[in-house]
Amino acid sequence: MVPLNGKTALVTGGSRGIGRGIATRLAADGALVAVHYGKHEAAAEEAVTSIVESGGRAFAVGAELGVPGDAQALWAAFDAGLTELGAEPGLDILVNNAGIASSSDLAGTTEAEFDKIFAVNVKAPFFILQQGLERLRDNGRVINISSGATRIASPSIVTYSLTKGALNTMSFTLAKQLGGRGITVNSVAPGIVDVDSNAVWLRENPEQLAVWSSFSAFNRVGQPADIADAVAFLASDDSRWVTGQCLDATGGANL
Repeated sequence: MVPLNGKTALVTGGSRGIGRGIATRLAADGALVAVHYGKHEAAAEEAVTSIVESGGRAFAVGAELGVPGDAQALWAAFDAGLTELGAEPGLDILVNNAGIASSSDLAGTTEAEFDKIFAVNVKAPFFILQQGLERLRDNGRVINISSGATRIASPSIVTYSLTKGALNTMSFTLAKQLGGRGITVNSVAPGIVDVDSNAVWLRENPEQLAVWSSFSAFNRVGQPADIADAVAFLASDDSRWVTGQCLDATGGANL
């Protein structure tokens, strides 16, 4: 079954971690996937190669986010990639996954850190969507990757939590605006996920792994595939009557 056959998707931050899991799943479902990267070109190319070797279709798109002109640069690279492949212009599925974390509480957050996190996590998705609307086809899908920190108080990452709350608000607000075109806009909120960037303090630390696993109803931490599967549902026609929602994908953390 290839529910996304004939669809084109863009996954920001698709070269590693959760983003790579999403890109891989959407490609497996039949979509042509643009795998975006900011700085890790080799990782993006490796993800593309893996998708292609598995019978999927993908191409890499490079653009640093959080800097002036980032959305314009991303769309220029996306358009060029489609042209090079001889693919039809346009987009069906936009996944705003790219983001950066914070590690500071209220007292420890500098203005520079605050501005940078908001530039990448909120401003970039906003203008990527704004400038992508002319490419986004009717009945398309917009999926914003949020966080369980929007419902679980996390003072040590307060700025990050604020940015993800903004994404949730953007999701239900723009769902109302774009509904007339049949476009759904939703968020997915992961909890702690076992990705390479967490390897040292989580995967390779049995004590921390046990602590964070205990928060979930399933007594484990998430895997990229857990989040990717939720995104795949929202990207498919099965979710056509679901919009303006935040799908909790924390494994029942802190119920």
